[in-house]
Amino acid sequence: MLDKIIKMTRRETNNTTRPVMLAIAGDSASGKSTLTKGLAEAVGSDRCLSMCVDDYHKFDRTERKTLPFTPLHRDCNYIDIMEQHLQLLALGRPILKPVYDHSTGTLTRPEYVEPKEFVIIEGLHPLSSKLARACFDVTVFLDPPEEIRHEWKVQRDCAFRGYTPEQVRADLELREPESEKFIRPQRRFADIVVRFAPIAGREDPPGTPLSAELMLRPTIQHPALSNVLTDDHRTAMHLKIMRDKDGTPTDCLHVHGHASSEEARQLVKAIWEELNAAGGPPEHIGQINPGERSEPLALTQLILVYHLLLQSNERNGN
Repeated sequence: MLDKIIKMTRRETNNTTRPVMLAIAGDSASGKSTLTKGLAEAVGSDRCLSMCVDDYHKFDRTERKTLPFTPLHRDCNYIDIMEQHLQLLALGRPILKPVYDHSTGTLTRPEYVEPKEFVIIEGLHPLSSKLARACFDVTVFLDPPEEIRHEWKVQRDCAFRGYTPEQVRADLELREPESEKFIRPQRRFADIVVRFAPIAGREDPPGTPLSAELMLRPTIQHPALSNVLTDDHRTAMHLKIMRDKDGTPTDCLHVHGHASSEEARQLVKAIWEELNAAGGPPEHIGQINPGERSEPLALTQLILVYHLLLQSNERNGN
């Protein structure tokens, strides 16, 4: 019942003060921060608040060593406080957000946060309850193959969080039952499911970006792509109908890692033209590292920017 109340309250709230809310959920090291950072830069930090709900951990890293569960377990997080704060942000109100320092594994001073025109929420649990999901206009789940996610987690945790590869692999094994129980089920609630992975059976040269597969569920209005993706582009990108895990037919956009900027330009232009937005598409998308760009990542971020701006335009009567 509370989820219906928050939806009704949001509809009745002044559109000029209510932010557009986007959720990006996924398991640890699935690419949430990379995707979020590019989106925030694309729409501008003056217009966008990005926030990680992993800050709602109940325990610091030292305390967790004595517990029978990991941060993936609901009982390891203040889910109820997260829900309260998401409701406040969704109604355009400030919060006093907890802060978890991932580099040290400690809980630090809370942070006063005010919503902006766009609010991007990323983390392990943003789609874990009806009440949380009711706060969002657009929802995304990142679903890379497990072997790739494990590789990303080893690289990240060793480089930035002080772990050894052996410790990370042991932690992944410990977390697996809770990934299965608490994180992966959120996939079914996402409007868009994103999967970065190599193309099966294709031998691309080293350094080729991972391809992107975007499952565009009919729960929200997506940009029209079928008229743009002609046979001339099928080697680099294509749109087809796939069966979702529950058997539902769903549009799926494939953008291959070998797609060049020239091949992607027409699709980028077509998506942007649907918005009737001033200027051209944002420049700050698709960056994996400084000087390293991925067209699959760029197009994924552009489609999410499209949804943010579309929601904003509709809210403002444009």
